[in-house]
Amino acid sequence: MQVSFTQSNEPMVEHTHIRADKQSFFMSVWMMTRRSVTVLTRTPLEIIVPILLGIFFLVVYESSLRGAAALFLKGQSYLGFILPLSVISAGLSGAGIGGQAIIRDIQSGFFDKLLLTPIHRSALLLGPMIACAFAQALQALIIILLALLLGLESATGLVGLLVVLGLTLLIGLGLSGFVIGIALCTKSAGVTGASTFLVFPLTFLAPIFTPLELLQGWIRVAAEINPLTYILEVGRTLINVGWETEIVLHGFAAPILLALFGFGFAYLSLQVGTKRR
Repeated sequence: MQVSFTQSNEPMVEHTHIRADKQSFFMSVWMMTRRSVTVLTRTPLEIIVPILLGIFFLVVYESSLRGAAALFLKGQSYLGFILPLSVISAGLSGAGIGGQAIIRDIQSGFFDKLLLTPIHRSALLLGPMIACAFAQALQALIIILLALLLGLESATGLVGLLVVLGLTLLIGLGLSGFVIGIALCTKSAGVTGASTFLVFPLTFLAPIFTPLELLQGWIRVAAEINPLTYILEVGRTLINVGWETEIVLHGFAAPILLALFGFGFAYLSLQVGTKRR
C-alpha cells in the first residue's frame, strides 16, 4: 500500500484521522441526542407540566396586570411584555429533565457502560443538553402560539419570534448543563430535582412586572447585574419595540455565556466523577 504525501512531506493519513475524529464526534453527539430525545418522549409529563406552568403565568399575569401596565408601557402590549417571563419560567421548570435522565442511567448502570465505549465524553453531555434545549424550545413555541391566539402582535414579525425561540435554545443548553452537572456530582435524584430551584430566585431579582427603569434601591442594582434581565429585555424589545441592535447583542451574550458555563460545569463534574472511581 502506498501512502501519499503533501508538498510539505506530511503523510495524508494524519489529515484523514482528523476528519474521522471530527465525524466520529458529531456522530456521537447525534446518537446521544437521538437517544435522549427518545428517553424524554417516554416521560411526557416532564415536558407537559412546564408548559402548563408557563401558560398559567402568561394568562394570570396578563389578565390581572394588564390595566395597571397601561400606566408605564405607553401603548405597548403587556402580553408581549410578560411573554418572555412565561417562556423563561417554563424553561426553569423543565431544566431538570436532562439531569433526571442522567440519574436514571447512573442508577441502572447504563451510564457506566457508556463510559467504557469509544463515545466522546463531551457527547455524553451535549446529547442530553441539546435534547433538553429542543424540548424547552418546543415548550416556548406552544406558549408563543397561545399568546398569538390571545392577540399578540410582534413588532418584528415572525423573525423576531424565531429569535426568541433561539434565545430559549441557548437558555435550555445552559440550564440543562448546570442540572446535569449537579446530577453527576451528587448522583441523587432529590438534589438534582431541587437544583432548579436555585435558579428561581434570579427571576424575582429581575424586572419581571415592570420595566427596569422603574425599579429603585437595591432591587435595581440586583436587576442590573442579573443576566436574566438582559434576556427579558431582548425578548420584550423584539416583541413590543422592534430591532434594537445593542439590546439584542447584550441579550444574546447572557445566554451564550450561560450555555458555556453549563457545559463547562457539566464536563468538570464528569471528569471529577470518573476520577473518583
